This record gives sequence, structure tokens and C-alpha cells, in this order.
Amino acid sequence: MADLYKSSLFYSDQLLCYADVLPRSQVQARIEVAVLNFLKTLSSPTPAITDLALINRRTSNSHVRRGLLTDVSSVFLSHSFCVRSLMRPNAAKAFIRVWKVMEICYQLLIKGKMVTQRELFYKLLSSSPEFFASQLQVNISIQEVVALLRCSRHCLGIMASSRGAIAGRLVLQEPEQEIVDCTMCGSSGHAITGDLNVLEKLIIQSDGRYIIVVEKHAIFQRLAEDHIFNQIPSILVTGKGYPDIATRFLLHRISKTFPHMPLFALVDWNPAGLAILCTFKFGSIGMGLEAYRYACNVKWLGLRGDDLQLIPEESLIPLKPKDLQIAKSLMASEILKEPYREELELMVSRCQRAEIEALYCHGYNFLGKYIVEKIVQANYI
Repeated sequence: MADLYKSSLFYSDQLLCYADVLPRSQVQARIEVAVLNFLKTLSSPTPAITDLALINRRTSNSHVRRGLLTDVSSVFLSHSFCVRSLMRPNAAKAFIRVWKVMEICYQLLIKGKMVTQRELFYKLLSSSPEFFASQLQVNISIQEVVALLRCSRHCLGIMASSRGAIAGRLVLQEPEQEIVDCTMCGSSGHAITGDLNVLEKLIIQSDGRYIIVVEKHAIFQRLAEDHIFNQIPSILVTGKGYPDIATRFLLHRISKTFPHMPLFALVDWNPAGLAILCTFKFGSIGMGLEAYRYACNVKWLGLRGDDLQLIPEESLIPLKPKDLQIAKSLMASEILKEPYREELELMVSRCQRAEIEALYCHGYNFLGKYIVEKIVQANYI
């Protein structure tokens, strides 16, 4: 392992287990260094194909960094390595995929272009169909290039395919563009762009007092349609399920711009809902080199175990095997705070889950009242 450690592209930089945000020229230089080192090995008196030393993105290499001066904690990766080798039959194609993705990224950097992961998939599918059969293979290869070069995917010319939306007491303006009043964007809200450069340059204004992060787009639409942000001055954000980088980036930026605004999460009472909350709160292991930057101190507003008294028994749903698998993974993680662990244990012991929509048994207007009452009574964890 010591030899592998020293053989990595940036030996002097080994303790920095995060992805740098770099200008285009420096990313190009890192790719060129990788290629030159590869060619140098091939042209040596004893030519050999080197292994690619990548930061290990498994749970066993993840840790939690707890803030000393803030309440924000985040997941990060330490300096443990895994390899991609051309000499191993089961890893040879993965080894080649890394270089293929780097080749396209280098071309993008030269042209000053950005592509989404989906666009990159179709480009690779047409140019190298024998190596790329699915979007998942492209996504994994991108993560491995990030782990090899230690720079963010956005710096590589790859932008997020954002699903997120925002509504409520927020005014956005790109430089020299029209102002967007998010109270006037209708029930679907304002679509969050996947271009982090645009999000970074946004001029943001708000008279809100709270930020409400909503798991589901349908619930987001209900709250936006009911103008809950006028009942309680707030900003609504949704990632429509597991959040993408762009949604997390904008949420983090808003929370930093308005540090007085507490963040609350409204998710289903099930293991997946808790996992989504933890992704906003701590980041994710799969993107541990990047996502820790966007961790936010989100409080769990609902649904929680003490809300089950509001829900008819017939509206509770049995946990599925996938739910139990997510629960097992969360239980094994050191990121889970004790109150969250207790909620998860209750889900598993009851073998039940509840969806936010179950509250509609009290009428469609009840959800807004539920949120307001929870916030006023400080009933969150």
C-alpha cells in the first residue's frame, strides 16, 4: 500500500482528501500530468501498465467532521486508496473508462464547454459503445476521475442535471438579467439551474425567516399553491427526492447568505426520507470529495414518530426490503445522531412507514397548519 500511495499522481498532495475547485488551466495541467506519467511508465526500460490510485469512496473510508464553531457536520473521505488496473480482468474496462472520460473532459476544457452527465453518456455511447453501456457506468467513471484528479466535476466541464426547484420569499437575479421573484413562480416553483457558475453569481435577496426543505415535489407544489410562505415567511426548496449537487449548492449558498434563517426538513417517515435528510445535512459518501462543501444544519421537522397519532392506522405502510436495507446502512453509519437513530429504530421495530400525504385525512389545508405549529412550538430535532 505504501508503494501505491507514493505512485499516485500528486504524492505531495495526499493528505488533501477533497476535490479542489480549480481554474480550467490547472485542471488541464492535472490531466496532462496523468497522461505524461502513464506514457513515462510505458516508455521505461521495463514498461508496465500502472494502476490508477483512487481515493476509496466506500463507507469504511468515510468519517464525520463535526464543526467546532458551528452546528454543521459533514461526511469526508480519508487518505485510503483503491485501484483500477488494466491487468485485472474484472477491472480492465473500468480502467479504460476512466481514461475515456478524462479524454472528453480535456476536450471540453479546451473548448470552454459544459455538458450534463446525460449528454456525456450519449457522447461516450456513440464513440466507445464497447465500454459504456449504461448511464451508471458513466456516473461511476466521473466519480473516479474526480477521485484521481482531485478536482470537482464542475471544474471538469460536467454540470449537474438539476431537478430542484425553489419558491417563496426569495428574489434572484443573474448579473445583467431580469429579476426572478420566487413568490410569483406558481406551484412548480423556479427551476434550479445545474450550472454552479450561474448559482455562484446569483444576487440573492430575501425577507424570509425560515427555509423549508421538502422531499417531494408534489408536497412542494401543495405548499407553494397554498402560499405557505405568506403564512410563515419562508423559502421552499425541493430536490424532488435525493438532492442533486446544484440543489445542495444553492441551499448552502442561501443558508450562508442568511445565517439567521433556520433550515427545516419535511420528509416521509421512512428510512429513505431520513437518508435524504442526512444527504442535505451531512453530504454523501459517494460524493464525499465534493458534497461536504454543501452540508447544511437542517433540522428534522417532520414526519416523525410523534406524528403517527395524527395518521390513521390504515394509512401506515409496511416497510419493504429496500427500506430495511437503507435502515441497515444508516444504522451502521457514524453520522446518525441519537434522536435520529431512535426514530429509525422505531420505524424498524414497527416495520411501518408513513408518507406526508397521509396528513391529508385532516383536509388539504392541514399540512400548512402542521408546519406552522411545529415551527412555532420548536418541535423539531
